[in-house]
Amino acid sequence: MAIYLTKESKVLVQGMTGAEGMKHTRRMLAAGTDVVGGVNPRKAGRTVDFDVPRRPNGPEGTPIAVPVFGSVREGVETTGADVTVVFVPPAFAKAAVVEAADAGIGLAVVITEGIPVHDSVAFTAHARSRGTRVIGPNCPGLITPGQSNAGIIPPDITRPGRIGLVSKSGTLTYQLMYELRDVGFSTCVGIGGDPVVGTSHIDCLTAFQDDPDTELIVLIGEIGGDAEERAAAHIREHVTKPVVGYIAGFTAPEGRTMGHAGAIVSGSAGTARAKKEALEAAGVRVGSTPTETARHVLAALEGAARRGARA
Repeated sequence: MAIYLTKESKVLVQGMTGAEGMKHTRRMLAAGTDVVGGVNPRKAGRTVDFDVPRRPNGPEGTPIAVPVFGSVREGVETTGADVTVVFVPPAFAKAAVVEAADAGIGLAVVITEGIPVHDSVAFTAHARSRGTRVIGPNCPGLITPGQSNAGIIPPDITRPGRIGLVSKSGTLTYQLMYELRDVGFSTCVGIGGDPVVGTSHIDCLTAFQDDPDTELIVLIGEIGGDAEERAAAHIREHVTKPVVGYIAGFTAPEGRTMGHAGAIVSGSAGTARAKKEALEAAGVRVGSTPTETARHVLAALEGAARRGARA
């Protein structure tokens, strides 16, 4: 009941020994993620003990010892890792992703923000050529509740369930997870809001469509670019499961630079209204607020349940 990340995933953390890497590695471990190592050439051979009393598996209060490797390849060869979470500074992100792809990592989750666009273009293309999926950059990562958490998404705000979520916005990812916590999620993917990202709405829509345990998909977009319009066209042609959407930015003032680097509006293209209209034309219910979006999800699930009972 998941896409991209499961309880079987073995996770490396590039930049684990930095302040952010340490904090979020502890949280990932507490969520049950199988973090098998960190990567830092200057601290190779050391072991970092994480006091994680809430980890579901293991004795209460027993520290978890995580080894530090000198390279991603060493970590992969030693542990069989197939996922990496990247917490390195922007100047080193390109090299980190290229190293991970060359080491055979299947999924690279790039949390780092502020990466130059030309670097993102280069490392996403390189990763694609090596068969590595990139989530991000400038993203919160992804979580399969009850199984694994790769990134910075709070693990305690929802539970396992039937909804798949793909979002440009980290904050709105968390809000929808909380609003729909009583139903729960199969997997939540924060793809990031930069102009260049490694995984698109369409990629996630395809994966959720193929996941037998995802019954409904929530798509969160925002002003700028045409990703949501392209997703709408894909939904119309290829997605049979119900989709509920939300677009951030209806109240954004015209001509004002907004938060995410990808939020670039040209004329009517890229506006919240244009995206909403495209999605609704594809049969997607679009909420005007996150709370209304959650109500649309509940109504769609109830409708599906009634149809199933009559069948």
